[in-house]
Amino acid sequence: MSETQNIEAVKNQRTLVGKIVSNKMDKTVVVRVERRVKHPVFGKIIVRSAKYKAHDETNQYNEGDTVEIAEGRPISRDKSWTVVRLLEAARVI
Repeated sequence: MSETQNIEAVKNQRTLVGKIVSNKMDKTVVVRVERRVKHPVFGKIIVRSAKYKAHDETNQYNEGDTVEIAEGRPISRDKSWTVVRLLEAARVI
């Protein structure tokens, strides 16, 4: 695989943005990704969400952080996403 093909593969990688709802597992965080969709009959905008388990090698992310996750190879039975970067840290009151 040449270097240009490798760059294109990374560019086409699926990424999602969501908020961490749990970091209680070792090297794993649970990220809730919300999307806004229009109801097919009523036309009202509603919020749908999905939770993804993402790999966090250094256990550096906390609950409430907004992060970007990228799809990759399966790491465990239900974990095939990796945290790419921190977008916004959780606010401490």
